[in-house]
Formats: sequence, structure tokens, C-alpha cells
Amino acid sequence: MERKMFYLDHASTTPLSPEVYKKMLECYAKCQGNNTSVYAIGRQANYELEMARAKVAKAIGAEPSEIYFTSGGTEANNWAIKGIARANRARGNHIITSQIEHPSVLESCKELEKEGFKVTYVPVDGNGVVDYASIIKAIGPNTILISIMTANHEVGSLQPIRAIAELAKQNEVYFHTDAISAVGNVNLSVKDLGVDALSISAHKINGPKGVGALYIKAGTNIDKFMSGGRQENNLRAGTANVPVCAGFGVAIENATTDLEDKVREVRVLRKYFQKKISEEIHNIALNGHPTQRLPGNCSITFEGAEAEAVVMLLDKEGICAAMGSTSDYQTNTPSHILQAMGKDSETIRSTVRFTLGSEISREEIDDIVETIRKVVKKVRSISAIRIYKNKVEL
Repeated sequence: MERKMFYLDHASTTPLSPEVYKKMLECYAKCQGNNTSVYAIGRQANYELEMARAKVAKAIGAEPSEIYFTSGGTEANNWAIKGIARANRARGNHIITSQIEHPSVLESCKELEKEGFKVTYVPVDGNGVVDYASIIKAIGPNTILISIMTANHEVGSLQPIRAIAELAKQNEVYFHTDAISAVGNVNLSVKDLGVDALSISAHKINGPKGVGALYIKAGTNIDKFMSGGRQENNLRAGTANVPVCAGFGVAIENATTDLEDKVREVRVLRKYFQKKISEEIHNIALNGHPTQRLPGNCSITFEGAEAEAVVMLLDKEGICAAMGSTSDYQTNTPSHILQAMGKDSETIRSTVRFTLGSEISREEIDDIVETIRKVVKKVRSISAIRIYKNKVEL
């Protein structure tokens, strides 16, 4: 009998929903023309593209003309950071971001430093929340851009975006937020937040991989991302991938419909999961803010259990979890987020991230937690034997 898989890594990516898949298939069949063409199949493709743009805009309270499709969240972050910085260099050369941003933001800032820009990487507290006072202190006459994520993808902590956006506005500084982990989990209204640019991605909300969007507030001074044709209002050249954009439109519409009810459902499941873990497994700690966090995120440190071993053994049991952020795992480097939060190397090596979706039931959580308990116990026993042998050898 085939073992059922339990997917607890929604922070990394999400399964493609049947509705999205259906829409994409329809577009692949019907939208064969270039959306810039004037004949019927081209007009049909353009209709689907603009319908998708309208859906993305509606989901975040923007105008369709302020939505620019990208190849994903990484591109959106790159474009926002580099595009705004370079376009406004005559005004100043200082950027403010945080130490816990996604690599697509941090690496973009490092590239700009090579061009002569100055970047301040503000710290976070032990809960992974940006130090607001440090941002105030960092702002100067040459500051042109602040970029702070809406929610952290690894430990789930929410950031004080409205307050930071207001601070930026008072100082006539552009403000960008990476909302890739927040979309579908947090009510996003660009007007309420007061941001000038906002990045999102489809694959975090049961949409296709390889497509995202950048909201650019009307009037924002930003360089074009790619030269070529006049697509995306002459700011991002390249023939549109209409089927994946249409899929993105369906995904974000589904993700933001009845959002409060969906968030409440996932939060209840996560709290139950967290409660069961704490009851069944000793010497653990939750990372991130205890209350101001993404509904499904549960980053847990299992003292004395190496995360890599835990994740690999869970995989054999049909449970998908993560050691931390995907980027850190791929580069085999310690989590820069946990490091910024002041966690020691032993804590970082023992931290596993579980991110839940609504498809998991309480009964299944009971079985999952029991499996996690057995796996952690096994890994701890192996670690204890290794430590004992090392002491004997010494």
C-alpha cells in the first residue's frame, strides 16, 4: 500500500490547484497568438493577460496599470531594488534593508554596493522583528530606498510595514516590501500599507512556478527591467507567457477570497500542531514572534537533534518539512535569519521549519506529530551515542 504524503513545506512552494491547472490548459489550447497581435487569437491572448492583471490588482488593492508581470518573486525583488536605486541615484545613494531579507533582496543590495551605493542592514530582535528605531536612526539625507519584507519566510514573523512606510513617506524615501510569503496569508492592500513597490509570486499561493508580479505605484521613478519590445508598459520587454499569467490570476483570486476564514482555519491547525509537538516532545523551542506571525508557519528547534537528519528521516515516513529557507539549504550555509536573531550554531543546526496548509486534518496532525516524536527520539539517540564515542576517544 502506497504511503500517504503529508506536505508541510508550503513556505517553500505550494501544490498547483486544479482550478489553476484547468485555466492554464484552456489558455494553452486557445491562446496560441502573441498577445500584441491584432488578429483574433492575439486579442484572445491579450484579453486573458489583462484579465489576470486585473485579478492581481484587485487582490492587493492596486490599479491594473500598476501591475507588472515578472518571472517570479526573485525577479520582482531584483527589479524593485535595482530599478528604484539606479533611477534615483541623482537624489542619493543610500539604501536601508534588514538582515533577514530574502537573498534576492540581499544579493541585489550587494550588487549595488559594488556600484557605489551604501546599504544599511538593520538588525532584528530575538523574535525576528525588525528594529524600528534602527531604521529611524539610519535614515539620512542621501537615503532613497527602504526595503523590508512583509513577513519572514523562515520563522514567520510579521513586520511593522505600515509604520515603516509612513516613516519613509515622511522622509520622501521610496519604500518597497517583499510580500511573497505574505500573499494569501495576510490582507494586503497597497494603499493601506502605503508602499511604493510590492513583490508577489504565484507559486506561494497554489499557482504556477515561474510567474510573479511587481506592484509599482503610479509615479514611481524606476528603471526598466529589460530592454527590447514595449511589453509591460515599456518597462519589461519580452513576449508574455499568457497561460501562466492566467493561472496566476486564478490562484490569487482563490487565495484572497474569504481570506480571513482561510487564515483562521490554518492558524487553528498550526496552533494545534504546535500544542501537540510541545506535549509530545521535550526540549523544544518555537522561533519567531509568538503571535504576530504567518498562520501556518511553525519553526521549531529540537535540542540535540540535527535538523538534516530529522528532515531526511521524516521524508522516508512521507512527511515533507524543511531545515530552514530553501536558499540557505541549497548553499549549505547556516540560516542567516536565525543568525540575525542571535541563535547559536547548535540551535541553527537543530531547527526544522513546518509550514501547514488547510488540507491537513487534526487527526492527521496527531499521526504526523507521533512520527516526528519517533524521528526526533531516534536522531537524539544517535547524536548522544556519537557524542559519547567522541568523549571516549578523547
